[in-house]
Amino acid sequence: MSELLAVAIFLGAYSLIATEKISRVAAALGGAGLMLATGLTDADAAFFAHHTGIDWNVIFLLLGMMVIVGIMRPTGVFEYLAIWAARSSKGRPYRFMVTICVVTALLSALLDNVTTVVLIAPVTLSVCARLGLAPVPYLIAVAMASNIGGTATLIGDPPNIIIAGRAGLSFNDFLVHLAPVVVPVMIAFLLMARVLFRKAFVYDPVRAAAVLELDPKAEILDRRLLIKCLVVVTGVMAAFVLHTTLHLEPSVVALLGAGALMVVTGVSAEVATQEIETGTLVFFMGLFVMVGALIEQGVIDRIGDAAIEASGGDLTVTALGLLGSTAAFSALVDNIPYVTAMTPVVEGLTAEAGVAPGDPHVLWWAFALGADLGCNATAIAAAANIIVIGIAAKHGHRISFWEFTRYGLVVAPVTIAMCVPYLYLRYLM
Repeated sequence: MSELLAVAIFLGAYSLIATEKISRVAAALGGAGLMLATGLTDADAAFFAHHTGIDWNVIFLLLGMMVIVGIMRPTGVFEYLAIWAARSSKGRPYRFMVTICVVTALLSALLDNVTTVVLIAPVTLSVCARLGLAPVPYLIAVAMASNIGGTATLIGDPPNIIIAGRAGLSFNDFLVHLAPVVVPVMIAFLLMARVLFRKAFVYDPVRAAAVLELDPKAEILDRRLLIKCLVVVTGVMAAFVLHTTLHLEPSVVALLGAGALMVVTGVSAEVATQEIETGTLVFFMGLFVMVGALIEQGVIDRIGDAAIEASGGDLTVTALGLLGSTAAFSALVDNIPYVTAMTPVVEGLTAEAGVAPGDPHVLWWAFALGADLGCNATAIAAAANIIVIGIAAKHGHRISFWEFTRYGLVVAPVTIAMCVPYLYLRYLM
C-alpha cells in the first residue's frame, strides 16, 4: 500500500510539473511534503541519508558556481564572449548555434555540464539579444549539448561521478569508452538542430553587420577584477579535473572557489549572490526527497528485480535493455537520484549476466549512456536542463515543460539508438 501511495504522490507532482498548473517549485515542495507527512520517508532519510535524501553535493556545486558567475558578471567577460561568438559565426544564427553548442560540449567534458550551462547561458542570452534572435531554442540546444558533451568524461555529468565511485572506474576509462560514441552523437544532434530549430534561424543582416563592427575588448569593464576572477576560476577548473586525485567533491571545489573569489575580489555579498537561482535549488531539493521516498519504499528495487528477471542472464539483452530502460526512467526523474538508486541493481546485473569479451564494464557503459543521453528527453530530467530553464525565467524568457520536451523526445531516442550499434559492435559481438 505504501509503495502505491509513494508512486501516486510522485506521479501527481510530476503531472503538475508537466502541465504547469502550478509552479514547478510548489509542485516539488508539495510532493516532498506529502512524502514526509505520510511517513513514506522521514527527516533523517530525506535530509541526511546519502542514497535516499537530498544530494547536497549537487546543491552546493550549483550554489558555488552561481556565486562565481555573480562575481564575474560585472567584469563584462560574458559580453566579451558573446561578441566573440557572434563575430565567429558572422552573425549567422545556425552557425552561432553550432559554435555555442560545440563550445558547451567541450566545456562540459572538461568541467561538468551544470557548471558549463551556468557560464554559457548568460553568453547565449547576450548574443541572441544583439542579433535579435529568440533565445529559447538556443538555450534548449545549449542544455542538450551540455548533456551530450558531459557524457564523455568522468567529471562531465554528475551520474558519471556516481557510477565511477561504485564501479571503480577512472577518468581515462570514461574517456576511452564513452568519448568515441559522443563525437558522432554530437554531430547528429547538430544536424537535427538544423531541422528542429529551423524557425529560430532568422538572419538580420543589419544586426549582424552591427555586431561585426563591435570590438569585444571594449566590453571588458574591470580588467583588474577579471584577472583575479580568471586566476581563481582556472584553479577551480584544474581542481574539477583533478578532484579524484585531490579527494575533493566537486561541491567542495565550487564552494572553495566561491569563497576564495569573494575574499580576493572583495565584492559585496549582494553582488556575489545576485545570480543564485533559489527557486532552482529548492526545486532540486523537493525532487530529491520524492525520489528518495520511492527508493525507501522499494519501488526502485522492484524495477531492478524486474530488469534482472527480464534479462534472463543474457548479456546482450541485459546491456541493451539497461540502455533503453535507464534512458526511459532518466527522462521521467532527475538522473542523479535515479543513478544513485540503481547502481546496486547494475552491480547485481553484472554478477548475473557475466562480463563481455570486449570489456568487463559494458553494463556500466550502457547504464551511463542511458542516464546521460536519456535526460535530454524532458525538461526536468537533468540538472543542466533545470538550470537553463531557471536562468531563462530570471531574464524574462519562459521555457515551458512541453516546449523543451517536444524537442527532447526527438533528440533523446535518436541519440540512444546510435548507442545500440556502438555497444553491440564494440563489446557484445
